[in-house]
Amino acid sequence: MTKEEPMSPTQIVVIVLVVLVIVAVLAVAARSLNNRRALRNRFGPEYDRVVAEQDSRSAAERELRDRERRHAELTLTPLTPESRARYAAAWEELQVRFIDSPGETVGDADVLVTRLIEEQGYPTGDFSDQIAHLSVEHARTLTNYRDAHEIHLRNSRGEASTEELRQAVVHYRALFADLLGEEPVGHHTPEQRHHPDHDSTSR
Repeated sequence: MTKEEPMSPTQIVVIVLVVLVIVAVLAVAARSLNNRRALRNRFGPEYDRVVAEQDSRSAAERELRDRERRHAELTLTPLTPESRARYAAAWEELQVRFIDSPGETVGDADVLVTRLIEEQGYPTGDFSDQIAHLSVEHARTLTNYRDAHEIHLRNSRGEASTEELRQAVVHYRALFADLLGEEPVGHHTPEQRHHPDHDSTSR
C-alpha cells in the first residue's frame, strides 16, 4: 500500500474557502426563504397579487418591503370606545337605508369607510396609495375593498345592479369590521324590497 500524500496548505485553504462559500450561500438562501415566508404570512393574497403585477418575484418583494417601511412611518391612532360605538351605529343606520336607497347607500358606505380609514391615520388621497398602506395590516380584506370600490365607481355611472350594490355593502363591511375590530351589526346582509325598478340598475 502506498501512503496518501498529505494535503498541501494551499489545498487546505481552498477546501476551507469552498466550505465557507457553501455555508454562506445556504445562509443567504435560508434568510431569503424566511423573508419570503414572512411576507406571505403578512400580506396573504396581496402577496400573490403583487407578484402577478410585477416583473419578478424579487421586484414584488421589494415593493412589499417598501410598503412596510412607509407604513412604519405612519402615526396610527386606535379608535376610542366612543368612536367605535359611533361608527357601529352609523353602519347600522346605513344598512337600514339600503332597503329604499341602495345606490345612495353604497356611496355613503364608501364615505363612511374612507372616514374610518382617515381617522385611524391612513392617507386617503390616492386610492392605490391608500390600498398600499392598508395592505400591511389589513391585506386579507383588501379584495373586498377593491371590489366594493369598483362597484361604487360603476354605480356612479349608473351601471351597477341592485344585487351588485348589495354585494358592495357586504364587501365594504368586511374592511369596516376589520378596521373596527368587531362586526359592526352582526353577520346579516342588507335586505332589499323587491320593487320593479330594483331588479336591474340602481336609481
